[in-house]
Parts: sequence; C-alpha cells; structure tokens
Amino acid sequence: MHDDRSLVEARLKRVLDERIRPAVYPESIPLDVAVWNAPGEPVPVEEGLAGPAEPVKTGDRWGAPWGTSWFRVSGTVPEKWAGRTVEAILDLGFDENMPGFQCEGLVYRPDGTPVKGLNPRNQWVRIGAPVAGGEEVLLHVEAASNPVILDYHPFLPTRLGDKETAGSDPQYTLARMDLAVFDETVWQLIQDLEVLGELMAELPVDGARRWEILRAISRALDAVDLQDVNGTAAAARERLAEVLAIPAPSTAHRLSAVGHAHIDSAWLWPLRETVRKVARTTANMTALLEDEPEFVFAMSQAQQFAWIKEHRPEVYAKVKRAVADGRFVPAGGMWVESDTNMPGSEAMARQFVHGKRFFLDEFGIENDEAWLPDTFGFAAGLPQIIKAAGSKWLLTQKISWSKINKFPHHTFRWEGIDGTRIFTHFPPVDTYNCSMTGQQIAHAAKNFKEKGVARHSLAPTGWGDGGGGTTREMIAKAARLRSLEGSATVEWETPGEFFAKAEAEYPNPPVWVGELYLELHRATLTSQAKTKQGNRRSEHLLREAELWAATAAVRTGAPYPYEQLDRIWKTVLLHQFHDILPGSSIAWVHREAAKTYAAVAAELNGIVDTAQRALAGDASGGTTLLFNSAPHARGGVPAGAAGPVGGNRSAQLSPREGGGHVLSNGLLEVEIDDRGLVVSVYDVSAEREAVAPGEAANLLQIHPDFPNQWDAWDVDEFYRNTVTDLTDLDELTPVEGGDPSADALPAGAVGVRVVRGFGSSKVTQLLTLAPGVKRLDIDTEVDWHETEKFLKAAFPLDVHAERYASETQFGHVYRATHTNTSWEAAKFEACNHRFVHLEEPGWGVALVNDSTYGHDVTRTVRASDAGTTTTVRVSLLRAPRFPDPETDQGVHRFRHALAPGASIGDAVREGYRVNLPERRIPGDAEVAPLVSVDNDAVVVSAVKLADDESGDLVVRLYESTGGRAKVRVDVGFATTALAVTDLLERPLADVEPPEPADGSVQLALRPFELVTLRLTRG
Repeated sequence: MHDDRSLVEARLKRVLDERIRPAVYPESIPLDVAVWNAPGEPVPVEEGLAGPAEPVKTGDRWGAPWGTSWFRVSGTVPEKWAGRTVEAILDLGFDENMPGFQCEGLVYRPDGTPVKGLNPRNQWVRIGAPVAGGEEVLLHVEAASNPVILDYHPFLPTRLGDKETAGSDPQYTLARMDLAVFDETVWQLIQDLEVLGELMAELPVDGARRWEILRAISRALDAVDLQDVNGTAAAARERLAEVLAIPAPSTAHRLSAVGHAHIDSAWLWPLRETVRKVARTTANMTALLEDEPEFVFAMSQAQQFAWIKEHRPEVYAKVKRAVADGRFVPAGGMWVESDTNMPGSEAMARQFVHGKRFFLDEFGIENDEAWLPDTFGFAAGLPQIIKAAGSKWLLTQKISWSKINKFPHHTFRWEGIDGTRIFTHFPPVDTYNCSMTGQQIAHAAKNFKEKGVARHSLAPTGWGDGGGGTTREMIAKAARLRSLEGSATVEWETPGEFFAKAEAEYPNPPVWVGELYLELHRATLTSQAKTKQGNRRSEHLLREAELWAATAAVRTGAPYPYEQLDRIWKTVLLHQFHDILPGSSIAWVHREAAKTYAAVAAELNGIVDTAQRALAGDASGGTTLLFNSAPHARGGVPAGAAGPVGGNRSAQLSPREGGGHVLSNGLLEVEIDDRGLVVSVYDVSAEREAVAPGEAANLLQIHPDFPNQWDAWDVDEFYRNTVTDLTDLDELTPVEGGDPSADALPAGAVGVRVVRGFGSSKVTQLLTLAPGVKRLDIDTEVDWHETEKFLKAAFPLDVHAERYASETQFGHVYRATHTNTSWEAAKFEACNHRFVHLEEPGWGVALVNDSTYGHDVTRTVRASDAGTTTTVRVSLLRAPRFPDPETDQGVHRFRHALAPGASIGDAVREGYRVNLPERRIPGDAEVAPLVSVDNDAVVVSAVKLADDESGDLVVRLYESTGGRAKVRVDVGFATTALAVTDLLERPLADVEPPEPADGSVQLALRPFELVTLRLTRG
C-alpha cells in the first residue's frame, strides 16, 4: 500500500479547522451589549452591576491597561431553538494562544451570583440544555483589561507593567458576543479526532497501530458531508469507535491527572488582580466539578483560598462544598508557593505553619504533600522543614528547566542537610500546564526515568500561570485516554492518591542528597534588591517582635499581639511568593512591596519598642539598657536578654606607608591603600593574612548583563567575559567614633569613607573596625543608575579550600570551589543567607551580609608562590529592563562584614549580629532571658507564645555547625509541662519529651537538627 500518511494528516487538519470546528455552533444570533468602564481600581460587584452602561458593538475597542469594564449582555433565545443546547459565546477579544496572560472576565447573573470565568480557552456560558425557547438572557461580565506583558516578541521593555506608566489606550477589540446552538455531537467528534490524530503522530511509523488509526480517521472524514457536518457527525464518530475502544496493555505507563491552575500570586499582574484571577478560575472549576463526576481539581496556596473567602464569599461557598466532597483539593500546605532559596529558617517554617493551619481550620484537611511546581530551585534544608510540619511528600516540575544537566530521576527520595528524606516526584510530562495533548502524554511515558521499576507519574492538568484551569476539552480527552492502546493511561486522582500509589510501588527509590539546584534563573538571587532587603529585615524584625513581646508577656503580664503578628507574618509570607521575592514581577508589584515592607517595619518596630519599654523599668535615671535579640551573647548581655551597656575601648587609626590608612584593634590590622581598596586584613593572634598576595578585597566590579532571555530571571555565564574594576576614587577620608561626620560610627571605632563615581552612578562605603572584634564592617550606599549591568564586590582570600559553606534554612550547605564536573560548573551563581564561610583546617574566613543572597566563589593558583586564591564575590545590584524597565534604579544600602579567623560557629554568630543590630533603651531593670542554652553551636531561632493563645511558650532551636551537640536549655520561669512538638506546635506522639530538672532540659541534637519545645507556664 502506498504511504499516504501526510495526505491524510493534512486532510484531517484542514477539515477540522475549516469545517468541523465551526460546526460546533451551527446557528447563532448576536447579543445586545452595553459597557460601563469603572473608574480607578476594581469596584464591588453591586456597583459594577448597577453601573451606567452605554451601548457598544463588536469591533469596538475597549479596556485601558489595568482597567475594569462591566459588560451587560442581553438577548432572547429563539423559539425555534426549543429542545436544543444553547450557550452564550463571549469573546472579549481573546488571543487563544495566551490563556492567563491577557484580558479575562467573570460572568455574573443579575443578582450578583458568579457563574464562571472567561478566558482565551474558555469563552462559553451554558444557557440551557435543553432550552424551552423564548428565555430572556441577561448576564454581566466583569472584564479585566490586563495588558499583555510577555508578548510574541518576549522580554521587550514595556511601561505597561505599572498602572502609573501604562497610559490609557484601549488594549482589546470586542469580538463575538452571541447566543448560539451548541452541537455536542460535533464537539465530541472533534475530541475523537484530536485524540486519535495526536496519538497517531506519536506512534512508530512501522507499527500497525498507527496505520489502524490513520485508516479509521480517513474513513471518518469520508463520512463527513462538508456541507452538512452537523447531520453527518454521528456517522463519522461511529467509524472511530472501534479504534477508540481498544484498551491499553497492562504495561502501559499510568498517568494520574490532577486538575490544576497554577496561579502566580503576583507576576505580570499585581496582587489585586490575582484575587480576581483566583475567583474566575475557582468559579470555573466548581462548575466543571458539577458537570464531570470523575474530575478532581487541586489548588495550592492558602493565601488564595483566603482571598476568595474575603473578596468572593459566594465563590468560596462553592469551593467549600466541593472540598467537603473530596474533589476540590487544597494542596501543598503552604501559605503561598514561595521561593525556597531565600526565605530564612523561620519564614520557611511559617509558610507551612500558616498554610497547613488554614487548611485544617477551614476544611479539616491535613496536607501530606508540599506542592511547588514552579519554584526556582530547592534549598537543602527544606526536607527537614517539610517533615517537621507533618508532611512527607514533595512535587515540583521546575528542575526540568535546567539548561546544563538533566536530572537523573523523576521519583526519588530527597535527603536534606540533616539526613531527613522526603519522597519526591518530578512529573515527566515536563509541564505544570498539561492540556492532555498526545505529544504531552507520549512525552511523559517516554521521558519517565523509572521505567522498569515504577509506572506512575502525575500530570497537573489545566491552563496556569495566569489561571484558567482545566477545560471540558481536557476532561473529554482524558476520558478517551483512560485506557487506549498506544497511549499511557489517564485517571483523575488527588495528589494524595497519586503519592500513595507511587510510594507503594517504589518503596526503595534512589536518593538525591543536598540542594535541588535549578540551572536557570540564577539572577533571581539579586534582581529587585529592595524587595529582598525588605524580606530579610521583616524576617528579623518578626524575630525581635515575637521575642520581646513574649518576654514582656511572661515577665510583666503585658498583652501579646497574637492577631497582629499573625497578620504581619502572612503579609511577609505572601511577599516570598516565587515571583515577588525573586524580583521577577512587574514594576507595580515591587512598588507596592516597598510600601508594604515599610509599613511592616513600622508596625514591628512599634511592637518591639512597646515590649522593651515595658521591660526596661525606670527610664528617668539616665541609665541605658542594651537589648540583645541575637541568639548569642553580645556586649556582656546574654542572648534574649537586656543589661547595662558595657564600657568602651578604642581602635586605632594611622596613616599607611605609601598612602591610605591602617585600622587596628589588637585583633586585626587592616590596610586600606590610596585607591580605597583593602589590601591587607591581618589576623594578629593567628599571624595570618586573609587577603591573597597582590590582590585587593572589597573590590567593586561591574559586568555587562544581557542574558539570552528572561532578563530579570537569568544571568548567563558569559557575563564574566567582560569586567571593569572600579578603582577610580573621588574621596578617601578617615573617620573616628564620636566624629559628627562619621556616619554614626560606634564610639571607639575607626574607619575610612570611600566614595567612587562610575557611569551614571555613585558608591559611598564606610569601612569600620570596632574595638574588641575580629571583623571589618563594610557599609555600602549605591546610587544606582546603570542599565543592563551587574555589580559585584570581590574578596580574594588566601585560603586553600575545595568547598565552602553557604547558610541555608537551619544550617548550611557545602558547594565546590572548583568546576570538576558540569554539575559544579553550573553553580556559577548561588544562594546564601547570612554568611559564606571557607576554611583550611584550623583557620577560616566568613563573609556576612544583611540583605544580599547571590554570590559566586572561584579559585585560582598563583604563579608567584603556588598558593591558592579563593575569591568570594557578593552580588549587589542588576539592571534588567524586563519586566520592570526601572529595576533597581535609585539608592540602596548594604551591610557586609569580613571576619578572618572565623570558625563556622563564628560565621553563624556574625551573620546574626549584622542582621540583628543591638537596641538601646533608657531603663534600669535588667531582663533575664526566658530561655538560654549552654552550647553556642545550638541556636534559638524563635521564642514566642503559642499560636493557640494558651499562653504556652514555644522555643525553636537547631544545631548550626553540622556536628552533634549536647545542650542544656535553661528555662527562666516556672513551668508545669514540656512537650516536643511539630512546627504547628502539636506534641509529637513518637517522641518522648525530656524530663526537666531544676529548670533545665538536656537535649542531644544530631547535625542541623531542629527541635520545637512547648513549655506550659506555671
């Protein structure tokens, strides 16, 4: 037989596109349309329904960027349509290729009841099935004219990302607004042909099954009368029934389909628009659940449920009913799908605390899975946090985006820094927006790396990013793929059902140890510096607020601000969403974030100040107390305590031979040359130089920064090929503590002010050496006005180290300084929290920071002495132009410190110090800590009152150095009971609580182990 595949395939495409698809709606009449354009921000539904609408017709332009237009559509169902299915087709001007990225609508009945959402792949509203004829139709559409930011030519700079700069030109052209007869037989024929045509294209050419399908399609097309598609569609379907009925073999790959609509809580739209996106999507999904008995839909992010509850209670009522039926599944147990690299230890824990508690309180549901399909890599401390929250599984898809190395597993156990292992799955379908195409289903089966030992994978199914969710077409395709020869099988299942089956069939999967590093989107560790700084400072202010409010409550009976802290935590957690904290959202999002962080800081500082003044006693006597929020003693004041300010010593400042200045304090001698560069940091006791010979530290370097794509997200390795050292000097001025011009230099400290201009920007640095400390403090102010540039600060160190430590949640992770393998070479930009530490046996160096995350570490061997130079560079600022063309423009302030001779424990201590500056309050009442530990390796990360408002004290602590630790926890108040709990402060049934003795508790911790204690007050 001749090979006529291409002939039949081309015939199928044309007949589908030009004859069969148009026949789905064989008869239609136009609706009457009127519109009211709401001024300003979105208005309440009642106001939108009552707005003074003016007539408008198809073909008219509508919708200023970020505006809201209320369309009123009305008409009468023709009597002749009686007994038929009728739908309204409401096309706002959609581009079907951009679901989630453009205009959308929510349809209401006249009484304000939401019906369903409208988006580019979901434009229909069912009027009746069947209709009686003569029905009056009146619907209202709340239409959002969100501009297209990520267009067909992506990454072009645009001012549309902020309402303040977007202008007022209409964005869309009103398209079809009709009542139409819906021919379900034709619609079903389309699904038959699409499933078979797409399956056929994935089958081997030399296999019989492909040819059987081809012949069946040819016969079906023969049965279609192109002038009477509606009258012949049933006959065409009959000719396809046989090939659709052949079941898949028992060896076929098994796909668990989970209805899904990955909705970024902010990205190319502001937070307020996400509230509406969630309402539109959930309205669609609850309606679809009513129509499709096998369908299951999962939605993560407790914040999004909370938004519906607050803003769309009618939709939320439907969600709650569907959740109770077990078919609308709250997934993931986190407040938002956050970034996991940059959130601090407590913040990452609270993502699960607040997310899981919301689902428990609202629905009585405990999540076993973490659900993070789109997060940009996964920190090595996360498995322990997931387990400590009472969960045991993780799903993500994003690692498939890595550009250099292909991850070797789809199902595996992920081991974190403390040894905790979490059963993890990466869907081999390689998308979190599966639409049930034949190509996607075939790819999942072929791509699955566990073939031969496992057979299950998961497919998150539905339009996402901007929402929309699963469509009736996807469900129809899944029904045909339930068991179809040549295809993987498809079954709708909840995430929990999938994970239970996958773990049961594969009890001993391979293990991946350490971070799940995404070899892409590395620049998200630096973009939008003010957003990152707001996050870091909010995290530490929350620590202070909880500590001192709890101390004041226990010591003085002061009220504890439960509701206020709960609300602020949720605000901070929201802004850790994986397109806000990483700096990859539009300008509007980051402009609002800056205002939010400022308000959070003011509120938290108020809580701290109120509590400290309640504790400080008499403020009129002229004495001052130092309040130490850090987890280590400072200035003679224990951790979590307050005491009198100690006496001052002095460091010395002297001229340097050859130009520049020397700072010394008996512990360090720091030389700053006439260029304002640090050419020596000498550890006196170790008789050891930190700066590599012939090099200069605190060297600012600038690179061109124009990645191949994803501007705010990516930095490509070729950026290193061109570098400019910033050595030109505008000012070099010595300063001493007490000098009015010394930028609030501490008493007894000495320093040097360095000012440089470059390009259109200016940097001012204050290098300070205080008495009694082994660290050089570096305060940097950058007035940044560059474009597509990358600013770093380099510290070439005389240390021979094959690996270095970066702080992560509840510990640190090691990375190589070399590039022996492609896996190591790929980590040319990585994340740290408060410190980076590298060492030779017996001597190390720490570089700590107050608000930066991105860094790189490289090593070279010197020709002069064959010694090794290990260079640590901190990433300060970028200037991408998409999606925010003004990214990082303006004034920024950073604090870093270089600590020679530092152990890993010193790095931990200095990291907390630079992030938790001491506070001085007038008063005479020394404040004892509520709890203290006798081992500096053990860090108390939180002291707070229990969330259930019982008055119990909750203490979280962890081993911070990577070794075993025995520790005595001293309790500074009367207690009647003690429990070891999970992160949600629930006693662990399988852990015997330690016996208190004389107000103390003895614990033995494994490396990086975190423990939460709950103490009932006597």
